[in-house]
This record gives sequence, structure tokens and C-alpha cells, in this order.
Amino acid sequence: MANHKSALKRIRSNEAKRLRNRYQHKTTRGAIKRLRDMETAKEAGDYLPAVISMIDKLSKNNVIHNNKAANLKSSLTKHVATLS
Repeated sequence: MANHKSALKRIRSNEAKRLRNRYQHKTTRGAIKRLRDMETAKEAGDYLPAVISMIDKLSKNNVIHNNKAANLKSSLTKHVATLS
């Protein structure tokens, strides 16, 4: 167990950040699944910017790697473009 006040505080803050990252990552994955399940191009096109914003926020905070974020955004954009 930690012996210093700063180490105890670091443990608390790390746990809070871990839970926040898990929540945001899970929410984004759900949004990606919803986007992939959409049938119409209009509906998916309106929802795409929100999902891309969520992915960018995860990337900015190092929850996911920058290249993974780029690959996700690219594949989602291509998916929306193929819808009719």
C-alpha cells in the first residue's frame, strides 16, 4: 500500500480516470455499432459527425491510438458513402 499522501491521491485520481475512460470508450463503441446498423444514408450522414467527434476525443485523451482513430473514421466514412 502507498505510504505518501500524493501516492494515495494518485491512486484515487487514476481510478476515477479509468472509470471515465471506460465509460466514454464503451459509449463510443455503441455509437459506432448504431452507425453501422443504420439503413438510410440520410440518417447515417447526420449521425456520422457525432461519432467522429467521439472518436477524436478518445484519441486526444490517449484512450485509443491515433492510427486506430484514423482507421475507424475512414472505414465509417466509407460505409456511410456506400449507403443508398
